[in-house]
Amino acid sequence: MNAPGSSHYDLAVIGCGPGGFAGAMRALDLGKRVCVIEAGQIGGAGVMWGALASKTMWELAKDYDVARKVDRGYRAAELTVDYTEVRASILAAVEEKQQQMLSQLETFSARRRRIEAPGVTYLRGHARFIDPGRLEVAAADGGGKTMVTADRFLVATGSRPRRLENVATDQHRVLDSDGVLNLRAFPRRLVILGAGIIGCEYATIFSNFGQTQVFLVDSAERIIPYEDPDVSQFVSASLKANKVQIYHSATLRCVVQGTEDIDVVLDLAGGQSRVIKADALLVAIGRTPRLDDLGLETVGIAPDARGFLEVDPSGRVAHQIYACGDVTAHPSLVNLAEMESRHAVAAMFGGPQRILSYRNMSTVMFFKPTLAAVGLNEKACQRKKIAYRVAYFSLALLPRAIAMRATRGFVKIIVGAGGEQKILGMRAAGPQASNTIMSVAMLIDQDRGIHDVLKSLYPHPTMSEAIQECLRLLTGTSVYKPEAFPDLLRIRAWDSQRGYCEG
Repeated sequence: MNAPGSSHYDLAVIGCGPGGFAGAMRALDLGKRVCVIEAGQIGGAGVMWGALASKTMWELAKDYDVARKVDRGYRAAELTVDYTEVRASILAAVEEKQQQMLSQLETFSARRRRIEAPGVTYLRGHARFIDPGRLEVAAADGGGKTMVTADRFLVATGSRPRRLENVATDQHRVLDSDGVLNLRAFPRRLVILGAGIIGCEYATIFSNFGQTQVFLVDSAERIIPYEDPDVSQFVSASLKANKVQIYHSATLRCVVQGTEDIDVVLDLAGGQSRVIKADALLVAIGRTPRLDDLGLETVGIAPDARGFLEVDPSGRVAHQIYACGDVTAHPSLVNLAEMESRHAVAAMFGGPQRILSYRNMSTVMFFKPTLAAVGLNEKACQRKKIAYRVAYFSLALLPRAIAMRATRGFVKIIVGAGGEQKILGMRAAGPQASNTIMSVAMLIDQDRGIHDVLKSLYPHPTMSEAIQECLRLLTGTSVYKPEAFPDLLRIRAWDSQRGYCEG
């Protein structure tokens, strides 16, 4: 793609991941001339190494896990899996999305070349601030440097996996999520360091394929520690049922390289140590903002103590420089990066001013089964001293889940203890949890009580009926009763004076 003669733009976007791309398109909506600069792969981590690639791998692993089941009246003969072919399928998905993004950039670039109109110029190279109004872009192919000036700038450079201080990541035997596709075969033994969302997702993926013994190393006493204990225990039990071996309260001391494998040395809380012989170590200890060599110091911008850029409610950092996504201190989520970039672009060009709400962000964790969350959990309610009631409905009683032969899961809904019983939060695990969570997110945003929600008729048989029955538990009108199924249905209440009591 050739840049037009002029190098001045209304907006220059540094980074063409999901956030940068969405921001550029929003500026196009507003009739602006935009330059998008990307140093690496178009789509960034959200497409190439992160959400799209890992979720494609998760889908393939899920399908393979279902295909090898022998409890459904059918049995696949000579079922095999080849990592090389799995890898090729993942890369095909990534390329499909990248080509869609490139096609749209080319569409609007071509339109601008035909007539004088708003459009997008896409530059492949590394951008660096020279002063608050100028960038120097070093071409990715080594073809020299271009000076880009703009009225406003959006930093959307994303993040990279956090590295270990004492162990080098060679992307061969010691990998991070950016290097998973460097594998050429399924490792027979894989140690995953970090039991957050990324670590648990990859533990699910590799154990679902059934070719790898997975060891999950958790520095805390329980995995996903920010969730309620019952949710954390559910995820832990699911991983163990998938033959994942979990080490809690463990730290990595060192990795000893061998000729054919590695020894991963762990120190445990009780004073013991464990040595695990493995083919690979996957480091999943979080992500860090990608802000190196952007020349931010030349424009008086410095990251905070944790390495993030501080932004005001409009997304502005300083001067006419804005930021979105993983480089800010907000959660590293594709949908959040897109929302922040669109908001920042609207704000920088005088659009409607509103404050973004991070209160009811929906989160989906691709485990086995899928876990989805929105709103407050019990820990948050107790920390805020909010009195609440909570109901738990097991999918073992849901007709659609029974028909799918997928009854391992639940819906857990928290409501305020007042008369209206406003919905405060939900956690759900099971098939289609990623879809049903959004309906509850909308109810929370609308400040709806459970009596209003129960006026609607839920289709049958669907997974959404689990929400209906969970809410009915809280009104004492459920079809199935806790007295008959105490292990599958539960209700309880909490307040700061009495603690827990029967609901």
